[in-house]
Amino acid sequence: MKKKNLGILLFILLTTGIMAATGDEVQTNLNWTWTLIAAAMVFFMQAGFAMVETGFTRAKNAGNIIMKNVMDFSMGILAFWAVGFAFMFGKGSFIGMTNFFANGLVGWDWTFFVFQGVFAATAATIVSGALAERTKFGSYLIASFLLTAFIYPIFGHWAWAGLYGQATGWLENLGFIDFAGSTVVHSLGGWAALAGAMTVGPRIGKFGKNGEVKAIPGHSLTLASLGVFILWFGWFGFNSGSTTTGTKEIGLIAANTLLAAAAASISALIVSIIKFKTYDIGMTLNGALAGLVAITAGCANVAPWSAVIIGILAGILVVYSIGFIDNLKIDDPVGAVSVHGVNGAWGTIAAGIFDNGNLFNPQTIGVQILGVLAMFIFAFVTSLIMFNVIKIIFGIRVSKEEELKGLDIGEHEADAYPEFQTSSSIYEI
Repeated sequence: MKKKNLGILLFILLTTGIMAATGDEVQTNLNWTWTLIAAAMVFFMQAGFAMVETGFTRAKNAGNIIMKNVMDFSMGILAFWAVGFAFMFGKGSFIGMTNFFANGLVGWDWTFFVFQGVFAATAATIVSGALAERTKFGSYLIASFLLTAFIYPIFGHWAWAGLYGQATGWLENLGFIDFAGSTVVHSLGGWAALAGAMTVGPRIGKFGKNGEVKAIPGHSLTLASLGVFILWFGWFGFNSGSTTTGTKEIGLIAANTLLAAAAASISALIVSIIKFKTYDIGMTLNGALAGLVAITAGCANVAPWSAVIIGILAGILVVYSIGFIDNLKIDDPVGAVSVHGVNGAWGTIAAGIFDNGNLFNPQTIGVQILGVLAMFIFAFVTSLIMFNVIKIIFGIRVSKEEELKGLDIGEHEADAYPEFQTSSSIYEI
């Protein structure tokens, strides 16, 4: 081969190698950037939860609810950094036992920590709505810390430990499908919320002397609607960001997320027309959230037509579930148990039913049901113990006088709406 041709060949090989290396580097940087953008979107969901909860409750407690949503994130992210990440992603078969205080994390690890940390805080903040308007602020913060430090990461290890690569959990080894957390995040938060609501008891005036259910209207459907839109926006990061890669798969995941939420809001509206003879705003808003929760497990492994079916059933389920929870004399002011717990379970089972290329496979569905049951037993029992221990040691419910006056005044000596009288209520007697 002539020297000239050899030189051209070497130049081509060298150039191709450089281009390949540059392409890998660009993809790596894209993956990191997309994951951090998605994490920021999930963090912004905290504002959505705050607005939904504030809107669905009374004005005299608005400041308290904002404080809870600020502080459960702050407590949660520190708890996850100190011990939660280690329990969830460290080496170990049942729980992780390494990386305490995020020890040894470098490079990509920190991006992964941020993304997983905002997920952990989301699980904690779901509980807030079910305990609204009658819970001691300090006791709630203790629960947020414990939930994020221990309860969430232990189950998370069972299902997601392999995401970090140091270990795999037992559910994960069985083939359990929960791509973005219908069970790991939402059902856990929902079942913890159920345990908390049962422990703290109903708000004054929620149930009549004969057990009849009385509606306690929230003070701002405008804020609640804003919160739903913020959550819907953030959910694109929640689901599509769970790829942790900037690749073509994020488009289908986003489409499934969009379709399921839209279908659920419509089905919830239709059921409200049939059941309540009106276009119920609150049920429609919760329908959209139920669809988002339900599609979260299977958003990467179901077809769009399946996402629509999952959403339709989620919207129907949330309406009847809210009524069922009320009839059990459990007070859940925002429907957190029904939206997150019940529809997280439905979405997880649906991920097995509609698994692409493996539709209606009994073994896959069986594993999904096992995961749902394991979550319910673990999250509900541990949370019930946690809340009752907090109740015994610190107390968990404010006094009757504080509840009637409003937690803004009673817990914070402030008023979210100082120019308006917010402490009086027709439900005070």
